[in-house]
Amino acid sequence: MPYTNGHDTTPGILHQPVLVLNQNYEPLNVCSLKRAVVLVFAHKAEILEAADSAVRSATEEYAAPSVIRLFRLIKRPRPRVKLTRREIFNRDNYTCQYCGAVGGDLTVDHVIPRSRGGEHVWENVVTACRSCNHRKGGKTLQEARLKLARQPTEPPAGQYYAIERRVRQPYAAGWLPFLPGLEASASHMVPNGSSD
Repeated sequence: MPYTNGHDTTPGILHQPVLVLNQNYEPLNVCSLKRAVVLVFAHKAEILEAADSAVRSATEEYAAPSVIRLFRLIKRPRPRVKLTRREIFNRDNYTCQYCGAVGGDLTVDHVIPRSRGGEHVWENVVTACRSCNHRKGGKTLQEARLKLARQPTEPPAGQYYAIERRVRQPYAAGWLPFLPGLEASASHMVPNGSSD
């Protein structure tokens, strides 16, 4: 790693996100700065982009990595969208799947109630307004006289889903060249090495 006279290492920097690329430069994942440094020092990865911050050992100071590339090709499984309330609302465009109400006080409803053997899977959960959810209760659609706007299915994971769900803060500007097609807006960008 190149020596730098940059900023001192702070305790929070070890959790700073680092973009991990596969051997073929395909975006693979996001790891902590601590993990990235271990991979680089173990000669399992190289630094492609450095942050403005620094990592110190007892005797040396190194540029903190922002983007690393693995030396070995990793076969990754197709990412799947995690089944969470937020992702259900995203899939359904924050719209009640029974009455079409948008936004407001939304809940998650099981099409086949769990009390009747319904599972907590993509194909059995929908966004519902509180009124429709209360009306349906533990009934079937027929019993509640409700119809679905569309059949619920598992949404496809976007190209950068595995990366986006692991980053709870804006992307470092130095990541963009390695994430082609990612929509860059000022609200999603921070300078390299910044975590706020």
